[in-house]
Amino acid sequence: MNEIHPGQRIAVLADSQNLYHSAQSIYSRNIDYTALLDETVSGRELTRAIAYVIRADADEEESFFDALTDIGFETRIKNLRTFADGSKKADWDVGISLDAVTLANHVDTIALCTGDGDFTRLVRHLQHEGVRVEVYCFENSTAESLVEAADEFVDMSADTDRFLL
Repeated sequence: MNEIHPGQRIAVLADSQNLYHSAQSIYSRNIDYTALLDETVSGRELTRAIAYVIRADADEEESFFDALTDIGFETRIKNLRTFADGSKKADWDVGISLDAVTLANHVDTIALCTGDGDFTRLVRHLQHEGVRVEVYCFENSTAESLVEAADEFVDMSADTDRFLL
Protein backbone atom coordinates (compact mmCIF):
# COMPACT_ATOMS: atom_id res chain seq x y z
CA MET A 1 0.00 0.00 0.00
CA ASN A 2 1.97 2.98 -1.24
CA GLU A 3 -0.57 5.72 -1.74
CA ILE A 4 -2.92 7.89 0.23
CA HIS A 5 -6.62 7.28 -0.42
CA PRO A 6 -9.94 8.67 0.86
CA GLY A 7 -10.93 7.31 4.26
CA GLN A 8 -7.41 6.13 4.99
CA ARG A 9 -6.94 5.34 8.69
CA ILE A 10 -3.72 6.55 10.28
CA ALA A 11 -1.96 6.14 13.60
CA VAL A 12 0.72 8.62 14.64
CA LEU A 13 3.48 7.42 16.95
CA ALA A 14 5.81 10.18 18.14
CA ASP A 15 9.14 9.31 19.77
CA SER A 16 9.27 12.57 21.74
CA GLN A 17 12.78 12.06 23.13
CA ASN A 18 14.22 11.48 19.68
CA LEU A 19 12.36 14.47 18.23
CA TYR A 20 13.36 16.72 21.14
CA HIS A 21 17.05 15.87 20.99
CA SER A 22 17.10 16.20 17.20
CA ALA A 23 15.40 19.60 17.23
CA GLN A 24 17.58 20.85 20.07
CA SER A 25 20.90 19.64 18.64
CA ILE A 26 20.26 20.98 15.14
CA TYR A 27 18.12 24.09 15.75
CA SER A 28 18.02 24.74 19.53
CA ARG A 29 14.24 24.81 19.18
CA ASN A 30 11.26 22.67 20.20
CA ILE A 31 8.81 20.63 18.17
CA ASP A 32 5.42 22.11 17.30
CA TYR A 33 3.30 19.04 18.03
CA THR A 34 0.12 20.66 16.72
CA ALA A 35 1.74 21.18 13.33
CA LEU A 36 3.23 17.69 13.42
CA LEU A 37 -0.15 16.09 14.09
CA ASP A 38 -1.86 18.21 11.43
CA GLU A 39 0.79 17.31 8.86
CA THR A 40 0.81 13.60 9.59
CA VAL A 41 -2.97 13.25 9.56
CA SER A 42 -3.40 15.50 6.51
CA GLY A 43 -7.15 14.94 6.03
CA ARG A 44 -7.07 11.24 6.85
CA GLU A 45 -9.00 9.49 9.61
CA LEU A 46 -6.94 9.59 12.81
CA THR A 47 -7.24 6.32 14.68
CA ARG A 48 -4.64 6.96 17.41
CA ALA A 49 -1.96 9.54 18.16
CA ILE A 50 0.50 8.51 20.83
CA ALA A 51 3.44 10.52 22.16
CA TYR A 52 6.05 8.53 24.04
CA VAL A 53 7.67 10.70 26.71
CA ILE A 54 10.17 10.38 29.53
CA ARG A 55 9.56 11.75 33.01
CA ALA A 56 12.84 13.17 34.30
CA ASP A 57 11.42 15.52 36.96
CA ALA A 58 12.31 18.55 34.85
CA ASP A 59 10.65 21.95 35.15
CA GLU A 60 7.41 22.32 33.18
CA GLU A 61 7.40 18.62 32.31
CA GLU A 62 3.82 18.03 33.45
CA SER A 63 2.57 21.05 31.52
CA PHE A 64 4.22 19.61 28.39
CA PHE A 65 2.48 16.27 28.96
CA ASP A 66 -0.84 18.10 29.45
CA ALA A 67 -0.28 20.14 26.28
CA LEU A 68 0.27 16.95 24.28
CA THR A 69 -3.04 15.61 25.58
CA ASP A 70 -4.80 18.88 24.71
CA ILE A 71 -3.41 18.67 21.16
CA GLY A 72 -4.85 15.17 20.75
CA PHE A 73 -2.03 12.83 21.70
CA GLU A 74 -2.32 10.05 24.22
CA THR A 75 0.81 10.13 26.34
CA ARG A 76 2.79 7.09 27.31
CA ILE A 77 5.10 8.08 30.17
CA LYS A 78 8.19 6.23 31.31
CA ASN A 79 10.33 7.31 34.25
CA LEU A 80 14.02 8.00 33.69
CA ARG A 81 16.04 5.30 35.43
CA THR A 82 19.33 6.13 37.14
CA PHE A 83 21.75 3.28 37.74
CA ALA A 84 24.29 2.85 40.55
CA ASP A 85 27.13 4.02 38.27
CA GLY A 86 25.24 7.28 37.59
CA SER A 87 24.23 6.37 34.05
CA LYS A 88 20.66 7.04 32.97
CA LYS A 89 18.38 5.19 30.62
CA ALA A 90 14.89 5.48 29.27
CA ASP A 91 13.71 4.66 25.80
CA TRP A 92 10.49 3.59 24.21
CA ASP A 93 11.74 1.41 21.34
CA VAL A 94 10.01 -1.76 22.50
CA GLY A 95 6.82 0.07 23.53
CA ILE A 96 6.56 1.92 20.22
CA SER A 97 7.18 -1.30 18.32
CA LEU A 98 4.56 -3.24 20.26
CA ASP A 99 1.97 -0.50 19.78
CA ALA A 100 2.75 -0.30 16.05
CA VAL A 101 2.37 -4.06 15.59
CA THR A 102 -0.87 -4.03 17.61
CA LEU A 103 -2.28 -1.12 15.60
CA ALA A 104 -1.30 -2.62 12.24
CA ASN A 105 -4.59 -4.51 11.93
CA HIS A 106 -6.61 -1.36 12.59
CA VAL A 107 -4.96 1.21 10.31
CA ASP A 108 -3.82 1.68 6.75
CA THR A 109 -0.86 3.92 7.61
CA ILE A 110 1.44 4.45 10.55
CA ALA A 111 3.36 7.69 10.83
CA LEU A 112 6.53 7.10 12.83
CA CYS A 113 7.89 10.39 14.10
CA THR A 114 11.50 9.48 14.84
CA GLY A 115 14.88 9.25 13.22
CA ASP A 116 15.98 6.17 15.15
CA GLY A 117 17.38 3.51 12.83
CA ASP A 118 16.38 0.82 15.33
CA PHE A 119 12.89 1.09 13.81
CA THR A 120 13.99 0.03 10.31
CA ARG A 121 13.09 -3.60 10.91
CA LEU A 122 9.72 -2.55 12.36
CA VAL A 123 9.00 -0.55 9.20
CA ARG A 124 9.71 -3.56 7.02
CA HIS A 125 7.51 -5.78 9.19
CA LEU A 126 4.61 -3.32 9.05
CA GLN A 127 4.92 -3.08 5.27
CA HIS A 128 4.88 -6.87 5.05
CA GLU A 129 1.58 -6.71 6.96
CA GLY A 130 0.20 -4.28 4.34
CA VAL A 131 0.65 -1.07 6.32
CA ARG A 132 2.00 2.08 4.69
CA VAL A 133 4.75 3.62 6.85
CA GLU A 134 5.64 7.30 6.77
CA VAL A 135 8.61 8.62 8.73
CA TYR A 136 8.74 12.22 9.96
CA CYS A 137 11.99 13.65 11.31
CA PHE A 138 14.98 15.81 10.41
CA GLU A 139 17.12 14.38 7.63
CA ASN A 140 20.40 15.20 9.43
CA SER A 141 19.36 13.13 12.44
CA THR A 142 17.55 10.28 10.72
CA ALA A 143 19.19 6.95 10.01
CA GLU A 144 19.63 6.38 6.29
CA SER A 145 18.26 2.85 6.66
CA LEU A 146 15.02 4.27 8.09
CA VAL A 147 14.66 6.80 5.27
CA GLU A 148 15.20 4.08 2.67
CA ALA A 149 12.75 1.66 4.30
CA ALA A 150 9.87 4.14 4.67
CA ASP A 151 7.15 4.40 2.04
CA GLU A 152 7.54 8.14 2.48
CA PHE A 153 10.06 10.23 4.40
CA VAL A 154 9.08 13.77 5.38
CA ASP A 155 12.12 15.88 6.16
CA MET A 156 10.97 18.29 8.84
CA SER A 157 14.09 20.38 8.10
CA ALA A 158 12.48 21.43 4.83
CA ASP A 159 9.85 23.44 6.73
CA THR A 160 11.25 24.43 10.12
CA ASP A 161 8.86 27.38 10.35
CA ARG A 162 6.01 24.87 10.39
CA PHE A 163 7.46 22.11 12.56
CA LEU A 164 9.43 24.08 15.15
CA LEU A 165 8.47 26.59 17.84
